[in-house]
Amino acid sequence: MKKGGGCDRNCRLLTMNKKVLICTVIFALMLAVVSCNRQEDEPVVKTGFYLDTLIKISAYGPGASEAIDACFERLGEIDVKMNARASDSEVAAINEAAGEHSVQVSPDTFFVIKRGLYFSELSGGRFDITVGPLVNLWGIGTDRARVPEKSEIEEALNLINYNDVLVDEDQKTVMLKRPGMAIDLGAIAKGYAADEVIRILKERGIKSAVADLGGNVYVLGKKPNGQPWKIGIQDPFELRGDIFATVEASDKTLVTSGVYERYFEEGGKRYHHLLDTSTGYPVDNGLVSVTIISDSSMDADALSTTVFSLGLEQGMQLVESLPDVEAVFVTKDKEVYVSSGMSAYNFQITDESFTLKQ
Repeated sequence: MKKGGGCDRNCRLLTMNKKVLICTVIFALMLAVVSCNRQEDEPVVKTGFYLDTLIKISAYGPGASEAIDACFERLGEIDVKMNARASDSEVAAINEAAGEHSVQVSPDTFFVIKRGLYFSELSGGRFDITVGPLVNLWGIGTDRARVPEKSEIEEALNLINYNDVLVDEDQKTVMLKRPGMAIDLGAIAKGYAADEVIRILKERGIKSAVADLGGNVYVLGKKPNGQPWKIGIQDPFELRGDIFATVEASDKTLVTSGVYERYFEEGGKRYHHLLDTSTGYPVDNGLVSVTIISDSSMDADALSTTVFSLGLEQGMQLVESLPDVEAVFVTKDKEVYVSSGMSAYNFQITDESFTLKQ
């Protein structure tokens, strides 16, 4: 790769292949749905592309088609407001005004930013919604991905500080104190979107459904046959759609963050998108994925990144301190560690190359 020149041919092929894979596989068997009566249990299934993610919603029962359409309309609204890569989004407007003035935003965006600041504080900045300068610098997941110079990384790190986000609850305004700062809600907005999908489905009387927003899965109710959903956990060493374990759940969300999601390779080394706000480089702590199970997909989204960044020991401590939150950790040696409440979800390893550790 030429420095400052974006990806070389291999990097571009990786990015292209990733996009092709996502669009063609269409979530190959992340969920095992068993139908006893095909006619009665056949779901309405629709897909769309929002928040830089292919989204699939499956719902059962009368009014399912209209309910899913309402969900996608809502997803479009959220995308327009919170996508940092869209020049006309509310997040882009906040970033453009950094160091100059505050920006009034919608209740949606304000709520997600406030929740993002909560997790930024909870993690001591390991999760930080002002990570935008670093994300933009690396460009991982785009055709301009590259390994930045050390001086560039240091400059970006100086702009990351969630304490420099000023919010006004009454006016619903947000301001970044210093020029060059940038908010990125990529690690929390998709979870909020999943929560909104489930809220809409419930309001429309849907009792059984699955919302799959890339690495965010939310199951509503139980399967039509009355059994809990069986959800596959992504194998972090394989392409999306391959699983290494399963859990069973109802009315829960499952969110996974891992090194396989977005990355590029240079000099035989993989650089993934989970960036360390203390070093400026991709997190390197022996973990390859973390899966969070919770009631809130927004919280699980933020926590999966937070816990991954904290590492196995500190991450497990945080999970165990939170109510109604469980986690599955996978190390680079294919060792699997689970939180104390995972037995409630009938956690099963399906790939014998992985080892469950105490």
